[in-house]
Amino acid sequence: MDWGKLKTFHFAAETGSLTAAAERLGVSQSAVSRQIAALEEAIGVPLFQRHARGLLLTGPGMALRELTREMSAAAVIAESTLKDAREKVIGELKVTAPVAFGSTWLAPRLVNFSDAYPETRVHLMLDDREYDLLKLEAECAVRLWAATHADLIQRKILSVHVSLYASPAYLERHGTPKSVEDLDHHRIIAYQTQGASGMRDLDWALRAGREDARQRTPTLEINNVYGMLRAVESGFGIASLPDYMARGSKGVVKVLPDLAGPDFEVFFIYPSDLKRSKRIAAFRQFLIEQAAGWAG
Repeated sequence: MDWGKLKTFHFAAETGSLTAAAERLGVSQSAVSRQIAALEEAIGVPLFQRHARGLLLTGPGMALRELTREMSAAAVIAESTLKDAREKVIGELKVTAPVAFGSTWLAPRLVNFSDAYPETRVHLMLDDREYDLLKLEAECAVRLWAATHADLIQRKILSVHVSLYASPAYLERHGTPKSVEDLDHHRIIAYQTQGASGMRDLDWALRAGREDARQRTPTLEINNVYGMLRAVESGFGIASLPDYMARGSKGVVKVLPDLAGPDFEVFFIYPSDLKRSKRIAAFRQFLIEQAAGWAG
């Protein structure tokens, strides 16, 4: 069976749209439609029902989708393996990381990786959701939470501390908290936990000193850590932020600095299928070296 037609079917099945499949494949919508029609004719059964909301898989279509998912994953792994068959570390490496950590801590350090491996291109995808590493949506991930799947290999890179922060202007207007109980009378900015459960500790300002009681009600919720930092800088209120972010800002100061906040453990994670990858090994060592001696 023609892999080209199966690949076209796979993208149409995954996206539920001829237009989206065409964009992923870099061809016209009519070309996708012809490929699928030819595949349905060769198999002798319809694979999709056309619907106003898009493409709906038939029973045979759902069965074929499971097969093409396995084939697609195998093809990606084969491509990755071929990249690593060379003597040198070369080729593209797809890395995913949470938005704030990736843009603030990781991205500024990638110049060192590029200098060491000039023939390797890093494709950095910043997102607080988890990319599926087993399907190779990304080849590796830097995450602020541990992997739970047995087929993923992980290495702890560093720890990140979280503290309470406010702007000097806010503290001048509303007073500086002297005790954790004083937070009850301040405006709290909290992380809106959607997606990665490992980001939950960023709402610590709601729970500090109230672990056995109902948490505080936030005045502002934001689903982006950088947005939280900017809100703090503007004088909106108090938030729990990773120390690595606050270090780069001259517009925030620690609140209740002797109050110990939670820690994040940062992990480098990749699929076991890529355990012999030269690119993965090089990037892992790069992260270890960057983290050495760095206090979070």
